[in-house]
Amino acid sequence: MPPLMPAKLNYRDPATWVATWGGSGLLKPAPGTWGTLGGLPFGILFLVLGGPTVLALAAIALFPVGLWATRRVEAMTGDHDSGFIVVDEVVGIWITLLFAAATPLSVMLAFGLFRAFDALKPWPVSHFDKNVPGAMGVMLDDVAAGLMAGLCLLGLRYVGIA
Repeated sequence: MPPLMPAKLNYRDPATWVATWGGSGLLKPAPGTWGTLGGLPFGILFLVLGGPTVLALAAIALFPVGLWATRRVEAMTGDHDSGFIVVDEVVGIWITLLFAAATPLSVMLAFGLFRAFDALKPWPVSHFDKNVPGAMGVMLDDVAAGLMAGLCLLGLRYVGIA
């Protein structure tokens, strides 16, 4: 079993805390799920208080910050796309929430759909995961998963399910 706290991480570097989304990516098992859960309350808050525009602006603002943090952590550890890097999951769930209604069912479906697309990596998620190098690939596959989950959620909303 891998160590809970990777030794190569510099816990004094703010990039570590951004990349692990406040340490949620260090939780086991399934750090991606924990990271998504860690980002979910902030996304809901942006959606409820500011609407989709504020949530979209937050996701757009977090993307370059996530790139910076991911690059720093990858340089720090020498590993690509380590499981504890979850800021990409946060951007992805925020994108999915753009298509959600502010209801518990819609938010739960957003979470489940995003986790499914992120874990199963259908095309084009797999394309970004395999073909885009470095931090950009780490971030873009979750953007694609978020968009695909969001479109599915939009379809469910259209037929009255979500």
